[in-house]
Amino acid sequence: MAGPSLRPHVHWAQRHRELFLRVDLSDVRNPDITITDNVLHFRAQGHGAKGDNIYEFEIEFLEPVEPKPVCRMTQRQLNITVQKKESNWWERLTKQEKRPLFLAPDFDRWLDESDAEMELKEKEEEKINKMKIESRVPKDPFKHLKKGYLIMYNLVQFLGFSWIFVNMTVRLFILGKGNMAIHLYSKMVGFLCLTDSFYDTFHTISDMMYFCQTLALMEIMNSLIGLVKSPLIPSIVQVIFGRNFVLFVILGTLEEMQSKPVVFFIFYFWSIIELFRYPYYMLSCIGIEWKPLTWLRYTAWIPLYPLGGLAEAVCIVQSIPIFSETGKFSLGLPNPLNVTIQFPFVLQIYLIALFLGVFVNFRYLYKQRKQHLGPKKRKMK
Repeated sequence: MAGPSLRPHVHWAQRHRELFLRVDLSDVRNPDITITDNVLHFRAQGHGAKGDNIYEFEIEFLEPVEPKPVCRMTQRQLNITVQKKESNWWERLTKQEKRPLFLAPDFDRWLDESDAEMELKEKEEEKINKMKIESRVPKDPFKHLKKGYLIMYNLVQFLGFSWIFVNMTVRLFILGKGNMAIHLYSKMVGFLCLTDSFYDTFHTISDMMYFCQTLALMEIMNSLIGLVKSPLIPSIVQVIFGRNFVLFVILGTLEEMQSKPVVFFIFYFWSIIELFRYPYYMLSCIGIEWKPLTWLRYTAWIPLYPLGGLAEAVCIVQSIPIFSETGKFSLGLPNPLNVTIQFPFVLQIYLIALFLGVFVNFRYLYKQRKQHLGPKKRKMK
């Protein structure tokens, strides 16, 4: 004949809309918890007062409850939340007047009726206040228009840089003649000794690059009027004094630089980075996050950003003798100073600022990567 079933210690508390049950079992396994005909049936294996055994109990509630309890297990206990069908205060938990021996009040969560009513009132007031605050915030009638503009902007930029990337990749395999891998392996810099097949990169790609980088000036406007959360000053420095300076001032004004192999690497690194950045922002505008794209957005820059900065630095170094010889952009001050500001000197200062900027931006992007891809903090149970 089977002996009486083991019952765990159960503590209970209530609110106007909910019942809370705490079952004192640790390391719970295979819990079976159901509510039928207003009776809660519990059966599980765990470690309780009688050691590691199967424990079970039944509770017939005083008034009707919802048939779907919510359970949450921890290493020390099992918590059950049951919704009342009607919001009111019960004089006891069970239909039987005599309280079962295994059942006791949960004094950690216990409230009397007046305290529970005050808590309920505070929650309702908090909800009303939240609704009032939300109603005070003016609705933006141009919200969808702004979102549509940002989607189109990122899409156009993505298509533009995709064209650049595909075009240059085709040129790399068709015109490279297999020499690129040898040069990249033999020389860490690799920009000065590549095959002459890249000499017309600027003339082939420059129109699209001009278009994309001119359009990138809109990123400053987007930040200025608050369409995006990017800070204004870094946007100005990155767009105007970064790529656009190299593209329009160095490459755009010196024909001697336009046939240099370094142009290929500058354009190639720029385009690869944007292949991940613009689609990521475009999907973010419509609330979509694709994890592989997020990983690429915050990982691809690790090799590409320093390589792009190195290519820009090589471009500036190669342009300094040309500016010295031509005197272009050098500024002669009027007498009595009789001083000339040599543009090559400005480029030398810019070169130092370029490496400092790469370092600062590298730290910023690394923090962003940790924020988006770092380990998630575990929630306290």
